[in-house]
Amino acid sequence: MLAAVPSGGSARRRVLIVDDEPQILAIVRDALVLDDYEVIEASGGAAALAALARAPEAILLDLWMPDMDGWTFRRAQLVSHPAIPVIVFSAVDVTPDRLAELRPAAVLSKPFDLNELYRTVARVLSAPAAS
Repeated sequence: MLAAVPSGGSARRRVLIVDDEPQILAIVRDALVLDDYEVIEASGGAAALAALARAPEAILLDLWMPDMDGWTFRRAQLVSHPAIPVIVFSAVDVTPDRLAELRPAAVLSKPFDLNELYRTVARVLSAPAAS
């Protein structure tokens, strides 16, 4: 297996990872820290809503969590912090209509390739903010 090559994330950009699987949180956290991102972790939607106070610049959002699903989180997040882009991060295929409800900046399927993770996060963070 080839090692992923970090893309060189700049200036410690802050990313919130929302996933109820500890192994996924650890893998993504370690990969993003290696790429020089500051990482905030939340093991569910309720914790993620509280973590919005730490001003993440992007959110990696799992959709299927026991306490609050991704749609419920996203609706609340759009009210309180609408400018933060979301990367939907899921192992489950979602219909285009259900996905469109989330208004994602990008979609990253699990299992994921670390290089794809690096490229997706960098692309979302470099995109102009939605008005």
